[in-house]
Amino acid sequence: MRSSGRRARVVVATAAIWLSVCTAAAAQTAQARYESALERDEKVRAQLSRTTGKTADLNLAAELRQVTTAFEIIVRRFPTSGYADNALFQAASLADAAYEKFHRAEDRERASRFYRWLVQEYPQSSFVKRANAKLDLLATPAVTERATLTEIQRTVMAGSVRVTLALDREVAYVEQRLAGPERVYFDLRNVQLAPGLLDTVLTYPSDVVNKIRTGRHPDHVARVVLDLEDVADYSVFTLYNPFRLVIDAERTAARAATTVVPPLPSSTLPVAADSPAPSVVAAAPQALGADVSAEGLPKVEAPAKAAVPEPPAPAPAPRAVTVAAAPAPPPPPLPATPMPVTPSANAAGGFSIARQLGLSVSRIVIDPGHGGHDPGVLGRGLNEASLVLDVALRLEKLLQKEDGVDVVLTRRTDVYVPLEERTEIANRQNADMFLSIHANASRNVEAKGIETFFLSFASSPEAEAVAARENSASAREMHQLPDLVKAITLNNKLDESRDLAQMVQDSLVTNLRKTNKEVRSRGVKKAPFVVLIGAAMPSVLAEISFVSNRQELALLKTQAYRQRIAESLYNAVTKYRRSLKTHTTMTLPER
Repeated sequence: MRSSGRRARVVVATAAIWLSVCTAAAAQTAQARYESALERDEKVRAQLSRTTGKTADLNLAAELRQVTTAFEIIVRRFPTSGYADNALFQAASLADAAYEKFHRAEDRERASRFYRWLVQEYPQSSFVKRANAKLDLLATPAVTERATLTEIQRTVMAGSVRVTLALDREVAYVEQRLAGPERVYFDLRNVQLAPGLLDTVLTYPSDVVNKIRTGRHPDHVARVVLDLEDVADYSVFTLYNPFRLVIDAERTAARAATTVVPPLPSSTLPVAADSPAPSVVAAAPQALGADVSAEGLPKVEAPAKAAVPEPPAPAPAPRAVTVAAAPAPPPPPLPATPMPVTPSANAAGGFSIARQLGLSVSRIVIDPGHGGHDPGVLGRGLNEASLVLDVALRLEKLLQKEDGVDVVLTRRTDVYVPLEERTEIANRQNADMFLSIHANASRNVEAKGIETFFLSFASSPEAEAVAARENSASAREMHQLPDLVKAITLNNKLDESRDLAQMVQDSLVTNLRKTNKEVRSRGVKKAPFVVLIGAAMPSVLAEISFVSNRQELALLKTQAYRQRIAESLYNAVTKYRRSLKTHTTMTLPER
């Protein structure tokens, strides 16, 4: 008994010593991590104080997020450490300082989250009183100064002219297109004009958008008017970091036939150079008055009355001719009548709600992956962003020949569009299909082939790796994980996305094998791609080939192979459209 009692005391003592050692080691680790994060915090705050602009550049914004994340990791890994509340307050105050500097909603939300975390989880902390005071200030933020329209850019592109309005923060706006003369205006709320843009007229050589006018209206509204000529249609979307309002004015077919734009190189695809520098003419404050009525509302001119052609002269009455009576011919057969045919079943053998409701596809959003400061995977003499943009533009040309199909691209030049914004573009355009085009890569240079993904949880380690690489540019944060998981779980377009992915995969493999006998089908896979999560329509991501494979890279550099990829995607899209709703001719039986 004595021996067992001594052994029990020894075990208890050993456990106590081990626990104290582990606790000390954990505290030391938390301390080391906190001190390291604190050094980075001091550096980024110094950089923040030296920044004179009103918009954070991408590098500074990324560093701010990284430092606050470093503090958050300390709290999550060492929640009982004495450094946890310090780390939370440092993270909150850094995000707060960024908000005071740039007035970005995301910084305000991040600061509030850290302050609330501190108050709720560490009520005994000496920082709680200060955190509560900060939360009160953030809950009722002071009215900030007006945003500034800092720059207007005009870029001539292959099928359109792009006008970019650069501002130092996100703003609300109203747009309207008017006739007589043809123009579209944008009223930017709570915005002031930079000195060089005050009441000015920018004139350009005649090409779709030949004049841009700026003016000021009551209640701190800045108006930008684009004078249009031979514009078939225009689209508007927004970009962030910094905030930009982008207008693409598309040429009519007649205008496009007479407009010569230098072709973009197939491997680099730079933004086309603009026309010669515009002339700037100061405009009187009333120069924009023609756009508004006496009550300050936009004028809507009545459309010009179409000329009514004179009716043709009546034809002379035919002369009467007498003919012998003949037996009445038998009645002709009933004409062939187009009848709707039941759509094809899903791959699972059933009919999704989309097919039950008889839905069809008319507007398609094509998303060339990456772009701008995010070139994607790199090969020798080729980058993913330029490759997939070239394929997307080819695919657009093919789809434009289809009756009843509208095509929207998330980008047309080498610009960066955030992952979340790409599906937002599709949702705003009320798209019926979303196709994201990417190129693959692997550390294994022998890896090759085609694979197509739809939104779900990853089905293999390889799918996990691809998703991790493609999602690396996402701005999502850890606290959004539950919402993202819920969005993936409640994916109400799963069956249709799976069918579309299978058709894309089969078409790519079948058609590319005509040129490349060694094409490998890597199959249809599931993965949680951020670019697919927000889409409200069937959506897939196609990895068209491996840039890291020498053979496939050589093929991807050729115009012919890219065209065949575009044709394969076109075939898949049209096949999917037909599978949803088709018509055939059915002859009714004689009565």
